[in-house]
Amino acid sequence: MSRVKTLQSLFKRYRRPGDIVFAWVMLIVSVFLLSQLFDQTAYKPRGKLFAQPRFWPAVSLIGMAGFATFHLLGSALSDRIEGRWREVWTWFAALEYAGWFIAYAALVPLGGYLPTTLVFALLLTVRVGYRSARMLVAAGVSALITVLLFKTLLRVNLPAGKIYEMLPDGLRPFMLTYF
Repeated sequence: MSRVKTLQSLFKRYRRPGDIVFAWVMLIVSVFLLSQLFDQTAYKPRGKLFAQPRFWPAVSLIGMAGFATFHLLGSALSDRIEGRWREVWTWFAALEYAGWFIAYAALVPLGGYLPTTLVFALLLTVRVGYRSARMLVAAGVSALITVLLFKTLLRVNLPAGKIYEMLPDGLRPFMLTYF
């Protein structure tokens, strides 16, 4: 049994697809954050080292950059597994749902909580591949229950929709209060 290991065997490990892209991104982000340390934190001339506002962010960012470097080194020295860009594309595909959420949050003040929630619940149900009438009804009912729970029962203060301004006088206050 040999106790001497080379640098390559020391850092060699099982690598996953997209691992080196993740390692590069983490290293770039950590070095960027570390470069902002002097602009974003303060230094008190007569304070103790551990009480400095800059000390613990510096420790964490140096650790983050160091571990990101080790991760990149380990990824670079390990055998490559096919499927890197397929994995990276999967990461970017997940951002689609962040876009759906941003669009939903932007449209609630215009369309109102109930109509916007119903439309987005149905659209997202179709988007993920459920197109049967049973699933669409289930999505609509769950959206309605969500609105009733948050707006009517819990009285969460959500922005009223501008579309409610077009409703008749008797219905407008009811919709603004409960839906």
